Amino acid sequence: MRLRLLIAYEGSGFKGWQSQAGGGTVQDHLEGAFATLCETRVPVHGAGRTDAGVHALGQCAHADVEERAGLEGIDWVAALNGNLPREIRVRRCARVRRDFHARFSAKGKIYSYRVWNGAILSPFELRRAWHVAGALDVEAMRRAAAAFEGRHDFQWFAANRGKPNLDTVRTIHKVTISGKGPVITLRFHGDGFLYKMARLMTGALVKTGQGRAPVESIEDYLAGRAGKCSYAAPADGLYLARVIY
Repeated sequence: MRLRLLIAYEGSGFKGWQSQAGGGTVQDHLEGAFATLCETRVPVHGAGRTDAGVHALGQCAHADVEERAGLEGIDWVAALNGNLPREIRVRRCARVRRDFHARFSAKGKIYSYRVWNGAILSPFELRRAWHVAGALDVEAMRRAAAAFEGRHDFQWFAANRGKPNLDTVRTIHKVTISGKGPVITLRFHGDGFLYKMARLMTGALVKTGQGRAPVESIEDYLAGRAGKCSYAAPADGLYLARVIY
């Protein structure tokens, strides 16, 4: 049977989502938990990769497990969490149709980015937000963010994983920027994201808020007039908030 998992993790201690030879990724830990329960290797397929240090509130994944004695009626949420580090929690688990795929069935994703805009970073925000001490013009950031909305070629807001991106066109449905006290939250809703795209978008908007780039700079990047954006926000403040199906 196929299981659909909703997963949250505090990513600062992991090498990202994607399994790798040295271990230490979120996927490695989940597959290890399944192996303990099922006594065999169970591949776990995620909705998308998150980099080292990036967090998730609503990562989605699926896994196929055998229907057999010993697993019938099992509370998968409790069983998996009992075999996972505390920084990874399965929030929900449900049986789904066999044609569901965590990655290929997804219609979009929402990423959020937290900026701590104050002179002193709270120790409770360490590795959970980007500390930007100087003043930020949030209204300028909002005006600049509007240029991201719509369907564009985002090749100038993508890093290279070692091979060229064949398709760099994405649709951003909405960008919102809100503030509460020293915390400024940027929220990106799109049909998909390229490697480091959300962090590069955040970096460009923060640069605008700092007065180091004009509001029109986003349009210049998207039109290919400004070259490649190279100012990426750190991984600390980025969260995969939701996968949309």
